[in-house]
Amino acid sequence: MSDTRLSDLTEALLDAAKKAGAGAADAIAVDGRAVSIDVREGRLEQAERAEGVEIGLRVLLGQRQACVSASDISTRTIAEMAERAVTMARLAPEDPYIGLADPAQLARGWDMAALELADPSAEPAAADLEHDARAAEAAALAVEGVSQVQSASASYSARRLHFAATNGFSGGYARSSRSVSAVAISGEGLAMERDWAAESRTFQSDLPAADSVGRQAGERAVERANPRRPKTGAFPVLFDERIAGSLIGHLLAAINGTAIARGASWLRDAMGTQVLPAGINLIEDPLRPRISGSRPFDAEGLPTARRAIVADGVLQGWTLDLATARKLGLESTANASRGTASPPSPSVGNVALTQGRLGRDGLIAEMGTGLLVTSFIGATINPTTGDYSRGASGFWVENGEILYPVNECTIAGNLHEMLRRITPANDARAHLSHLVPSLLVEGLTLAGA
Repeated sequence: MSDTRLSDLTEALLDAAKKAGAGAADAIAVDGRAVSIDVREGRLEQAERAEGVEIGLRVLLGQRQACVSASDISTRTIAEMAERAVTMARLAPEDPYIGLADPAQLARGWDMAALELADPSAEPAAADLEHDARAAEAAALAVEGVSQVQSASASYSARRLHFAATNGFSGGYARSSRSVSAVAISGEGLAMERDWAAESRTFQSDLPAADSVGRQAGERAVERANPRRPKTGAFPVLFDERIAGSLIGHLLAAINGTAIARGASWLRDAMGTQVLPAGINLIEDPLRPRISGSRPFDAEGLPTARRAIVADGVLQGWTLDLATARKLGLESTANASRGTASPPSPSVGNVALTQGRLGRDGLIAEMGTGLLVTSFIGATINPTTGDYSRGASGFWVENGEILYPVNECTIAGNLHEMLRRITPANDARAHLSHLVPSLLVEGLTLAGA
């Protein structure tokens, strides 16, 4: 569906909302398609294709609001949606902080071409996706020690969205993604160990070869063979780059405006205080080209911009949409996100953590004796205190060298202290939305043998 058609749908939704009695409204229309191919044991296991248009409408009656959505874009359905939304809004509780952006706040004149969010090349044929999935599986099976490949997949997705509101905002953009992944298993019976590899890019030409992904999955699975339980005690823990982003994710969740406004965050009193080591910055940049978390404006029509979340280790601000900003007496950080069936809420897109001087191997050499964590199983994270406990597996390190794989252990600590003790490596992958390298954390409690 063309951008013009999506724009027409949002305008039709707004017109219907006004006719139904809404004081203000915003609307979103999304046209998407996705293809996914899975192979197993050299045969096609599953092929899926999904496509369709979804529309969403939010109406405001004074300080009350309601949201409705549909996948039928007929004139009759649009009118019924608006009437239903207005009826729902009349029954909704009042919220003094909701409301559309002031027209003076709205984004204007963005450069979509510079962001390169959608690959202009043709959608890949299902046969091409199957070829990639088969290549990934074959490469994983070719690794000595791999007993089977649990799954090998290749996929493609593309979507266009358009957002409009009665305050005069109207804008949209397109996205695309091409991916390949594999999950390999080493060993047999109770001695089986599993690991994975995956790559995804906005542009198909940037995607690594499928066989390299499969080979990496196989090598990782073999490395995990014959694990032991590690020692119990206080040790340094190195979070591998694949999972290190979860630590920063806990920080981002704790500074989300919704959690702060409710007082339900372990960082609720941390504005202007040290949350990371001195010299470490955490920067949000929603304007990075070809990156999945980039966008020219947020879900309330505000222009996005680069901002420092943490500067020199000190927390600079919360992540806010209009409603949470009003509740906290602040300005929105243009971080509103929304789906077709929900109102806006704050959410972070692209972030980058300052990288260190050493690679992962360098940090392994420096840590002496401790644990390299490559995967997690389950989690107990207290969002109000920051207490942290996770099941983990990875590799035991002594004298700066990896000795053997480990599993069935738990690492524990408190996020306040953990994040202030991180030492970053320099191995963050440039194509990811969250640029977070491997992170070494001193003095965590490890429960093993």
